Amino acid sequence: MNIHYNLNDFEELNYPVVTMGSFDGVHLGHLQILSKMVEIARKEQGESVLFTFYPHPQQILFPNLQSLKFINTQAEKIELLRKAQIDHLIIFPFSLAFSKISSKDFIHQFLVDKLHVKKLISGYDHHFGNKREGNYKSLSELGQLYGFEVEEVQALKVNNIAVSSTEIRNALSVGNIKLANTYLGYNYSITGTVILGNQIGKKIGFPTANIEIDDKHKLIPANGVYAVYINIESIIYKGMANIGTRPTLNLKEKSFEVHIFNFDNEIYNKSITVKFIDRIRDEYKFSDLDALKTQLAIDKNNALNILL
Repeated sequence: MNIHYNLNDFEELNYPVVTMGSFDGVHLGHLQILSKMVEIARKEQGESVLFTFYPHPQQILFPNLQSLKFINTQAEKIELLRKAQIDHLIIFPFSLAFSKISSKDFIHQFLVDKLHVKKLISGYDHHFGNKREGNYKSLSELGQLYGFEVEEVQALKVNNIAVSSTEIRNALSVGNIKLANTYLGYNYSITGTVILGNQIGKKIGFPTANIEIDDKHKLIPANGVYAVYINIESIIYKGMANIGTRPTLNLKEKSFEVHIFNFDNEIYNKSITVKFIDRIRDEYKFSDLDALKTQLAIDKNNALNILL
């Protein structure tokens, strides 16, 4: 996959088949679109092109919105798109000036004049351009005007629900990891750096790695205890994660920590990736540390049963 961060030196392609969008999550619905694009490009002996943006448009349009969270970091998205076997990934710099371009001018200036698009693949509810004015109908009209074909890919549904980034964010926000993973087609993960904690877990026999998340815009699942896999230097371990304020300790700051089973190595300042498999329970306030320790033993047993 060739990655392009601008179109200044973009060479003309043979029969470019293009799709566009943010593709946050690179979920099963996105993969259906990308698969169709790659299939058509190969059939026509052409090349597949995804036109996406960075920063995410909402980061530019709503810079002060604290609740703005995304399923993927930029690095995660690139790796997922690489696996989709597309030929070209264009990560175009999004700005306020760019956001004001009309849908027609965007198609004309970028997809027609720069990419020389031959076929455009559109998602079932895709909108683009200034104030999201562009849609499948306008794309079809522009295709006739500029001489390219347009094909719409219908929604991919799971249990009659159209898979979308919004549905996945909603599932993660309430801790429904299994549903989010089903829509994603892979296990949701968070990468961060291990930092020094308060050492309480170690005192009660459940030492934890406290994690500082690398990307402040990364969506964190709902508070609770989760069965997880942990990737440390390409070795996979089983464990359980806690997200929350640790009410038994009367703390208020939200934290993300993992207890790694059968592991006692020093990993401060190392990067680790936590893959969420299922949610075990809500976060509770226990009467004392002994009660918490008893519950953690139960949680570990439940996690091991999930992670068989």
